Amino acid sequence: MSTTDAMDAAFAGIGCWLLQPDGRSKPLAVDRWQQPPDLDDHELFLNTDDESTLDIGCGPGRLAAALTARGVPTLGIDISSEAVRQARRRGARAIQGDIFDGIANIGRWDRALLADGNIGIGGDPVKLLRRIYDLLRPGGRVVTEVARHGVGVVTEHLRLQVGRELTPTFHWSIVGADAIGNVADQAGFDLEDIRTSGSRHAAVLTSRRAA
Repeated sequence: MSTTDAMDAAFAGIGCWLLQPDGRSKPLAVDRWQQPPDLDDHELFLNTDDESTLDIGCGPGRLAAALTARGVPTLGIDISSEAVRQARRRGARAIQGDIFDGIANIGRWDRALLADGNIGIGGDPVKLLRRIYDLLRPGGRVVTEVARHGVGVVTEHLRLQVGRELTPTFHWSIVGADAIGNVADQAGFDLEDIRTSGSRHAAVLTSRRAA
């Protein structure tokens, strides 16, 4: 089973488990992603100017749909066709694909969102941010959820399980609030701020690209 197939199954309501290298497992948190934005979402990602926004790893589109409802030009992107279907049903504009694939309006987006730990996509946060750097306008911003202080940068080799089927191993990174400044610097961004709401944290990064 591919990772994409497993994510499709999870968003369709079929039990999907995340298997960690140390043998621990936990259910994938799709139920939370399918809920409307909560207070933390509003404080960290939605309490902002109405700038054109890429929602990377948008899932079922709770953030993209909320921004779209406000009239903010927003595009969600996710590898799961089922997640994209649900995002569109919520009223979001969303496409199925990989952030490293072709994206419309390259170099013209004002902001990119990496909620729910999506800074970990691909297991190389610097590479991911460098890709986003190319997609943003000069001075564009990234708002990325990060882990607590003291975590540093951890890259894990994970698998998903649906029923008896397993996906191949994939790489995923966790970036702590203490490490995001260095990661951002390597990718051409300055750390502008770290916001906290409840137990969640988000870093605001500003592109150093000149106009």
